[in-house]
This record gives sequence, structure tokens and C-alpha cells, in this order.
Amino acid sequence: MSSQTGDQIDPARLAQLRAAAARAAAGAAKARAEAAEAEALAAAAALAAAQVSAAPTATTVPASSALADQVAAGYTFTGPALALGALLQDGSPDPAAQVRIPLGMLNRHALVAGATGTGKTRTLQLMAESLSAAGVPVLVADIKGDLTGLTVPGSPNDKLLARTRAIGQDWTPSSFPVELFTLGGMGTGVPIRTTVSEFGPLLLSKVLGLNQTQESSLGLVFRWADTQGLALLDLADLRATVQFLTSDEGKAELKAIGGLSTVTAGVILRELVMLESQGATAFFGEPAFAVTDLLRTAPDG
Repeated sequence: MSSQTGDQIDPARLAQLRAAAARAAAGAAKARAEAAEAEALAAAAALAAAQVSAAPTATTVPASSALADQVAAGYTFTGPALALGALLQDGSPDPAAQVRIPLGMLNRHALVAGATGTGKTRTLQLMAESLSAAGVPVLVADIKGDLTGLTVPGSPNDKLLARTRAIGQDWTPSSFPVELFTLGGMGTGVPIRTTVSEFGPLLLSKVLGLNQTQESSLGLVFRWADTQGLALLDLADLRATVQFLTSDEGKAELKAIGGLSTVTAGVILRELVMLESQGATAFFGEPAFAVTDLLRTAPDG
């Protein structure tokens, strides 16, 4: 049988002490959590205030940077120049750093590259419009018909005007003189054509897929027609000339220019027929396209 001494603690009292300690710990944890939440709210408010103060407004002028100064200095020209836009930094244009190309340098090759939707076609359209405004003729291969809109003035909207103002340009809608050409008789426009004589034996041999011997023989046919003053306007003219030179009547003429074998003549004739069946007759003929047609001036000069 055991007995309780004076230094022993009552179990009920011990349970009360432990409960009090747990309540105190819970209260301290809650206080710390509330303090941490208040600190987080204060930090979030400070960050939001900083972002608002740093956000650009309509009247805010971006601070100039070393890159902007370098671009502005590198694209500043005294003569007439084509304006392409402005430097883009951190997603915002810098109107002080204009990008221009002197008109005198546009006889060089250039590459406009970028992913889909980045503005390659719009850049080409801008260049064509600027050159036309400067009186420079432009020949553009518009495969998809994206550039036919040059014929009518554009339609302004708030987004467009805001963008042009952001890059430091004043935009007004205008149209440009446009003449549409068509290749191969397809579509609406002035057909681009050329004569067989102007196309020449070298290019025609490549189109027909002739070998070196056959190409040389075709050159003799062109040479003979030139010496006789015969204009080879279309494929029918060339085919008739080859048939004449390989006939009994043209043997003497053929011998004078070095000869043309019947086998080679047959290959050339067959390839000409194949080319005609593919629609080439719409390309060969008169009037032939002349580069000087691009140098015509409008009534306003």
C-alpha cells in the first residue's frame, strides 16, 4: 500500500497547468500570425504604390538610354530618308530614337525577317508607300494580294493613331498610284509577257530541260533567225523555225550555220509542245514587258 508524500503534485493540478501552457502557446502563435499578415499587407501596399508611380502615362517621355542615343546618332541623316519606325525598348517605343534609311542606299539588297505576325508585310508596304511618295517606282511581287490596299486610303482608328503617336509620327490616310500586273494570264491586271527572242536561248534551254548539246543547237536556231531578221515572238514562231531548218527546203540554211540533227530537233519540238500544253503561250508574245515602263511619271511628276 502506497502513501502520498508532501512533494507529490496532484494529477488534476498538473492537467490544469498543461492546459494553461497550451492556451498561452496558441495565443502567442496567433499574435505572431497576425503580425506577419499585417507586415505582408504593408509590403503589398508599398509595392503597388511603387508600380503605380513608375507606370508611364500619356505625357510621360521615356528616359533616354545609351542605346537610344546610339541609335538616334546612327540613323540621323541630312538628305531624304525613309522612316521605318522607332527603337523598341522593354516593349515601349522611344520616339527620340528614329530609325531611317537614306533613299540613296535603297539600291542595295535588304532582308526583312521575323516570325508570323511580326509585321514583315507591313514593313514592305511602308517602304513601298514611302518610295512612291518620294517619286521612286516600286515593283512588288504580291503573291497573296496583301499590298493591293495601297490603291485606297487607310481607315484611321484610335489604336492606330495611338501607335503612330507613340513612335513620334503623324499619320494621315492616303492612297498611292498602283498598276496591277498579272503573270501567265491569271487574275486581273496587265499581263506580263515577253517574246521568245528577248527571253533568249539560254533561259529557254533551262526551262525546256535541254542538255548542253541541245542548248547549243537551240542557240544556232536563234542565231539564224536573228541573221534573217526574223522575230521569234511566241513559241509557235520558234517551232515553225525549227521545223523549217530540218525540212528539205531548209537543209541548205541549216548546213550554213553548222547543222542540227534530226534527233536534237525532235527533242526541242517535243519540249516546246509540252511547254505550250502547260500554259506558256500566255507568257510569250507581244507586247513585251519593258523595264522603262516602270520609269513613267504621273501627271503630277
